[in-house]
Amino acid sequence: MLSRLFAPKVKVSAHCDLPCGVYDPAQARIEAESVKAVQEKMAANDDAHFQARATVIKEQRAELAKHHVSVLWSDYFKPPHFEKYPELHQLVNDALKALSAAKASTDPATGQKALDYIAQIDKIFWETKKA
Repeated sequence: MLSRLFAPKVKVSAHCDLPCGVYDPAQARIEAESVKAVQEKMAANDDAHFQARATVIKEQRAELAKHHVSVLWSDYFKPPHFEKYPELHQLVNDALKALSAAKASTDPATGQKALDYIAQIDKIFWETKKA
């Protein structure tokens, strides 16, 4: 009887646990900069222990960058943004693929490619904030 008394009367839902409305491609950029920096350090250091630690860090940072790009795509950008910037879907996909490639590579060029895509997303993001 008490459980029925205190049972919720209305069900609600949200796209995340606590919609904060705080979005910024800088989060993805910082993580991608870390990926590239680690790749550069790996090229300059032959120590096996360093390489192992660096690989773990690089992969974690690449995953975090992918997460931040995905959050922008799924939570921030809305249909009007995709209408105004029809290249946005492909751009996000390209950024995610580039981050996956950087995660799997020690070549700083792959990290730079991911940063280049994130810079394009950043430009569109700030244009949408002005509107």
